[in-house]
Amino acid sequence: MENSNNYKLALWPAVLHAKCPRCRRGNMFANSMYGFHGQTMNTTCSHCGLTFEREPGYFYVAMFVSYALNVAQMVTAAVAISILTGSDNPWVYVTIILALAVILSPFNFRYSRVALLYWLTPGLHYHPEMSQDKIN
Repeated sequence: MENSNNYKLALWPAVLHAKCPRCRRGNMFANSMYGFHGQTMNTTCSHCGLTFEREPGYFYVAMFVSYALNVAQMVTAAVAISILTGSDNPWVYVTIILALAVILSPFNFRYSRVALLYWLTPGLHYHPEMSQDKIN
């Protein structure tokens, strides 16, 4: 019998691909990040059956994570604009930063939920034994 310690999936590829935090196999989202149909989050993990929305309104906290990501991106963009252009025109900053905020909003939506499930949910941990293929 195979030892479950030999079958551990890495954290960062699972986070990057928005996989289930418990088994790191099932997809958290049903479709791609940038599409015309919006992002649809799966209700449960297709591999281990974890319910992603732990309670009603659970993902309201993800709005705060998204806000923090947005602020970090805006500050980084402002510093980069200042260094790269040296412009004193506020419209340059406003135009580029707002365009960046709109372009990165699907990214912030997706990864704020991923961050909430991976690092901000107490009691939700990775179980390597659930990563293995199911035997019928």
